[in-house]
Amino acid sequence: MTHSVPVEDKNGSRKSALRRLWPIAALLVAVLLLAVFGPDNQTIFAMLREHRASLHALITDHAVMAVVTFMAIYALAIAFSVPGGAMMTLVGGFLFGPLWTTIYVVFAATVGATVLFLVARTAVGDRLRSRAGPWMAKMESGFQDNAMSYLLVLRLVPLFPFFVVNLVPAFLGVPLRTYVVGTFFGIIPGTFVFALAGGGLGKVLDASGDFDVAIVLTPEIVAALAGLAVLALVPVGYKAYQARKAPPDND
Repeated sequence: MTHSVPVEDKNGSRKSALRRLWPIAALLVAVLLLAVFGPDNQTIFAMLREHRASLHALITDHAVMAVVTFMAIYALAIAFSVPGGAMMTLVGGFLFGPLWTTIYVVFAATVGATVLFLVARTAVGDRLRSRAGPWMAKMESGFQDNAMSYLLVLRLVPLFPFFVVNLVPAFLGVPLRTYVVGTFFGIIPGTFVFALAGGGLGKVLDASGDFDVAIVLTPEIVAALAGLAVLALVPVGYKAYQARKAPPDND
Protein backbone atom coordinates (compact mmCIF):
# COMPACT_ATOMS: atom_id res chain seq x y z
CA MET A 1 0.00 0.00 0.00
CA THR A 2 1.42 3.36 -1.02
CA HIS A 3 1.09 6.55 0.93
CA SER A 4 0.83 9.82 -0.94
CA VAL A 5 2.52 12.91 0.40
CA PRO A 6 0.19 15.89 0.70
CA VAL A 7 0.85 18.65 -1.82
CA GLU A 8 1.10 21.15 1.00
CA ASP A 9 3.91 19.14 2.60
CA LYS A 10 5.83 18.97 -0.68
CA ASN A 11 5.49 22.69 -1.28
CA GLY A 12 6.38 23.42 2.31
CA SER A 13 9.54 21.32 2.15
CA ARG A 14 10.62 22.99 -1.07
CA LYS A 15 10.09 26.45 0.37
CA SER A 16 11.97 25.43 3.49
CA ALA A 17 14.91 24.18 1.40
CA LEU A 18 14.97 27.41 -0.60
CA ARG A 19 14.90 29.48 2.59
CA ARG A 20 17.82 27.51 3.96
CA LEU A 21 19.83 27.96 0.78
CA TRP A 22 19.55 31.73 0.73
CA PRO A 23 22.89 32.19 2.60
CA ILE A 24 24.74 30.47 -0.27
CA ALA A 25 22.96 32.58 -2.88
CA ALA A 26 23.57 35.73 -0.82
CA LEU A 27 27.24 34.85 -0.45
CA LEU A 28 27.71 34.39 -4.20
CA VAL A 29 25.87 37.61 -5.00
CA ALA A 30 28.00 39.42 -2.41
CA VAL A 31 31.13 38.03 -4.08
CA LEU A 32 30.00 39.46 -7.42
CA LEU A 33 29.07 42.84 -5.93
CA LEU A 34 32.39 43.13 -4.13
CA ALA A 35 34.20 42.19 -7.35
CA VAL A 36 32.33 44.92 -9.22
CA PHE A 37 32.51 47.69 -6.64
CA GLY A 38 35.53 46.58 -4.60
CA PRO A 39 37.42 44.52 -5.02
CA ASP A 40 37.48 43.71 -1.32
CA ASN A 41 38.78 40.15 -1.08
CA GLN A 42 39.37 40.24 2.66
CA THR A 43 35.68 40.97 3.29
CA ILE A 44 34.77 37.85 1.32
CA PHE A 45 37.23 35.72 3.30
CA ALA A 46 35.92 37.14 6.55
CA MET A 47 32.40 36.09 5.52
CA LEU A 48 33.64 32.59 4.72
CA ARG A 49 35.46 32.34 8.04
CA GLU A 50 32.41 33.47 10.01
CA HIS A 51 29.83 31.28 8.25
CA ARG A 52 32.04 28.35 7.33
CA ALA A 53 30.31 25.70 9.46
CA SER A 54 26.77 26.70 8.50
CA LEU A 55 27.62 26.85 4.78
CA HIS A 56 29.12 23.37 4.78
CA ALA A 57 26.15 22.06 6.77
CA LEU A 58 23.75 23.52 4.19
CA ILE A 59 25.67 21.90 1.34
CA THR A 60 25.65 18.55 3.13
CA ASP A 61 21.89 18.70 3.76
CA HIS A 62 20.89 20.17 0.38
CA ALA A 63 23.67 19.18 -1.98
CA VAL A 64 21.70 19.23 -5.24
CA MET A 65 20.02 22.56 -4.58
CA ALA A 66 23.31 24.09 -3.49
CA VAL A 67 25.02 22.99 -6.71
CA VAL A 68 22.12 24.23 -8.86
CA THR A 69 22.20 27.59 -7.05
CA PHE A 70 25.94 27.93 -7.54
CA MET A 71 25.86 26.99 -11.23
CA ALA A 72 22.85 29.20 -11.99
CA ILE A 73 24.40 32.30 -10.42
CA TYR A 74 27.73 31.56 -12.11
CA ALA A 75 26.12 31.13 -15.54
CA LEU A 76 24.10 34.34 -15.13
CA ALA A 77 27.22 36.27 -14.09
CA ILE A 78 29.02 35.13 -17.24
CA ALA A 79 26.02 35.79 -19.49
CA PHE A 80 25.72 39.34 -18.15
CA SER A 81 29.51 39.90 -18.20
CA VAL A 82 29.70 40.52 -14.46
CA PRO A 83 33.28 40.32 -13.19
CA GLY A 84 34.22 38.07 -10.30
CA GLY A 85 34.44 34.67 -11.96
CA ALA A 86 37.86 33.91 -10.49
CA MET A 87 36.71 34.76 -6.98
CA MET A 88 33.54 32.71 -7.39
CA THR A 89 35.66 29.76 -8.50
CA LEU A 90 37.78 30.16 -5.37
CA VAL A 91 34.65 30.20 -3.22
CA GLY A 92 33.34 27.16 -5.10
CA GLY A 93 36.56 25.28 -4.42
CA PHE A 94 36.17 26.12 -0.74
CA LEU A 95 32.52 24.95 -0.66
CA PHE A 96 32.51 21.93 -2.99
CA GLY A 97 36.14 20.89 -3.38
CA PRO A 98 38.48 21.42 -6.37
CA LEU A 99 37.36 18.58 -8.63
CA TRP A 100 33.61 19.10 -8.39
CA THR A 101 33.98 22.87 -8.56
CA THR A 102 35.96 22.54 -11.79
CA ILE A 103 33.15 20.46 -13.29
CA TYR A 104 30.42 22.84 -12.09
CA VAL A 105 32.23 25.97 -13.23
CA VAL A 106 33.24 24.64 -16.64
CA PHE A 107 29.67 23.67 -17.47
CA ALA A 108 28.12 26.84 -16.00
CA ALA A 109 30.65 29.18 -17.60
CA THR A 110 30.26 27.47 -20.97
CA VAL A 111 26.48 27.80 -20.79
CA GLY A 112 26.69 31.47 -19.78
CA ALA A 113 29.26 32.28 -22.45
CA THR A 114 27.21 30.47 -25.10
CA VAL A 115 24.09 32.43 -24.17
CA LEU A 116 26.05 35.68 -24.55
CA PHE A 117 27.48 34.44 -27.86
CA LEU A 118 24.00 33.69 -29.24
CA VAL A 119 22.61 37.01 -28.02
CA ALA A 120 25.51 38.83 -29.69
CA ARG A 121 24.43 37.30 -33.01
CA THR A 122 20.96 38.84 -32.78
CA ALA A 123 19.88 42.43 -33.28
CA VAL A 124 20.65 43.05 -29.61
CA GLY A 125 24.28 42.28 -30.44
CA ASP A 126 24.67 45.67 -32.12
CA ARG A 127 24.67 47.25 -28.68
CA LEU A 128 27.31 44.80 -27.51
CA ARG A 129 29.56 45.35 -30.52
CA SER A 130 30.73 48.70 -29.17
CA ARG A 131 32.03 47.00 -26.01
CA ALA A 132 34.15 44.61 -28.07
CA GLY A 133 35.09 47.15 -30.74
CA PRO A 134 38.59 48.16 -29.53
CA TRP A 135 39.73 44.52 -29.43
CA MET A 136 38.14 43.17 -32.60
CA ALA A 137 40.88 44.32 -34.97
CA LYS A 138 43.57 42.80 -32.73
CA MET A 139 41.82 39.42 -32.65
CA GLU A 140 40.45 39.17 -36.18
CA SER A 141 43.52 37.68 -37.88
CA GLY A 142 43.92 35.03 -35.17
CA PHE A 143 40.39 33.77 -35.61
CA GLN A 144 40.74 33.79 -39.39
CA ASP A 145 43.90 31.64 -39.31
CA ASN A 146 42.59 28.93 -36.98
CA ALA A 147 39.56 29.76 -34.88
CA MET A 148 39.76 26.72 -32.60
CA SER A 149 43.46 27.06 -31.77
CA TYR A 150 43.23 30.80 -31.25
CA LEU A 151 40.17 30.45 -29.01
CA LEU A 152 41.95 27.83 -26.91
CA VAL A 153 44.89 30.22 -26.48
CA LEU A 154 42.61 33.05 -25.40
CA ARG A 155 40.87 30.78 -22.89
CA LEU A 156 44.13 29.40 -21.49
CA VAL A 157 45.92 32.72 -21.17
CA PRO A 158 43.89 35.86 -20.29
CA LEU A 159 45.33 38.11 -22.99
CA PHE A 160 41.97 39.90 -23.24
CA PRO A 161 39.06 40.34 -20.78
CA PHE A 162 36.87 37.25 -20.53
CA PHE A 163 33.71 39.00 -21.71
CA VAL A 164 35.55 40.26 -24.81
CA VAL A 165 36.57 36.72 -25.74
CA ASN A 166 32.92 35.76 -25.29
CA LEU A 167 31.69 38.46 -27.66
CA VAL A 168 34.24 38.88 -30.44
CA PRO A 169 33.92 35.36 -31.95
CA ALA A 170 30.20 36.00 -32.52
CA PHE A 171 30.98 39.12 -34.53
CA LEU A 172 33.72 37.41 -36.54
CA GLY A 173 31.57 34.50 -37.69
CA VAL A 174 33.12 31.74 -35.56
CA PRO A 175 30.89 28.61 -35.76
CA LEU A 176 28.87 27.85 -32.63
CA ARG A 177 30.34 24.35 -32.31
CA THR A 178 33.90 25.68 -32.45
CA TYR A 179 33.04 28.31 -29.86
CA VAL A 180 31.44 25.85 -27.42
CA VAL A 181 34.19 23.22 -27.72
CA GLY A 182 37.00 25.79 -27.50
CA THR A 183 35.41 27.46 -24.48
CA PHE A 184 34.65 24.21 -22.65
CA PHE A 185 38.12 22.70 -22.96
CA GLY A 186 40.03 25.98 -22.91
CA ILE A 187 38.83 27.07 -19.47
CA ILE A 188 39.45 23.73 -17.73
CA PRO A 189 43.12 24.31 -16.71
CA GLY A 190 42.63 27.82 -15.34
CA THR A 191 39.42 26.83 -13.58
CA PHE A 192 41.12 23.91 -11.87
CA VAL A 193 43.96 26.16 -10.68
CA PHE A 194 41.59 28.56 -8.92
CA ALA A 195 39.36 25.74 -7.64
CA LEU A 196 42.43 24.02 -6.20
CA ALA A 197 43.43 27.23 -4.46
CA GLY A 198 39.89 27.52 -3.07
CA GLY A 199 40.13 23.97 -1.80
CA GLY A 200 43.13 24.98 0.31
CA LEU A 201 41.47 28.14 1.55
CA GLY A 202 40.27 26.40 4.70
CA LYS A 203 43.84 26.10 5.98
CA VAL A 204 44.35 29.82 5.48
CA LEU A 205 41.16 30.58 7.38
CA ASP A 206 42.16 28.22 10.19
CA ALA A 207 45.43 30.10 10.54
CA SER A 208 43.53 33.42 10.47
CA GLY A 209 45.77 34.54 7.66
CA ASP A 210 45.05 36.81 4.75
CA PHE A 211 44.59 35.36 1.30
CA ASP A 212 45.63 37.14 -1.87
CA VAL A 213 44.41 35.95 -5.27
CA ALA A 214 47.85 36.81 -6.64
CA ILE A 215 49.21 33.88 -4.64
CA VAL A 216 47.37 31.54 -6.99
CA LEU A 217 49.20 32.69 -10.10
CA THR A 218 52.68 31.49 -9.19
CA PRO A 219 55.43 31.51 -11.85
CA GLU A 220 55.00 27.73 -12.20
CA ILE A 221 51.27 28.04 -12.87
CA VAL A 222 51.77 30.89 -15.34
CA ALA A 223 54.46 28.88 -17.14
CA ALA A 224 52.18 25.83 -17.33
CA LEU A 225 49.30 27.83 -18.78
CA ALA A 226 51.64 29.51 -21.24
CA GLY A 227 52.95 26.10 -22.30
CA LEU A 228 49.42 24.88 -22.96
CA ALA A 229 48.76 28.01 -24.98
CA VAL A 230 51.84 27.33 -27.10
CA LEU A 231 50.60 23.80 -27.74
CA ALA A 232 47.25 25.20 -28.83
CA LEU A 233 49.08 27.36 -31.39
CA VAL A 234 50.91 24.42 -32.97
CA PRO A 235 48.22 23.91 -35.66
CA VAL A 236 48.51 27.56 -36.66
CA GLY A 237 52.28 27.30 -36.96
CA TYR A 238 52.01 24.08 -38.95
CA LYS A 239 49.49 25.66 -41.31
CA ALA A 240 51.80 28.64 -41.87
CA TYR A 241 54.75 26.28 -42.46
CA GLN A 242 52.80 24.26 -45.02
CA ALA A 243 51.69 27.42 -46.81
CA ARG A 244 55.28 28.65 -47.03
CA LYS A 245 56.51 25.24 -48.17
CA ALA A 246 53.91 24.85 -50.93
CA PRO A 247 55.16 25.86 -54.41
CA PRO A 248 53.64 29.03 -55.86
CA ASP A 249 50.89 28.68 -58.44
CA ASN A 250 52.04 29.46 -61.94
CA ASP A 251 49.21 30.40 -64.19
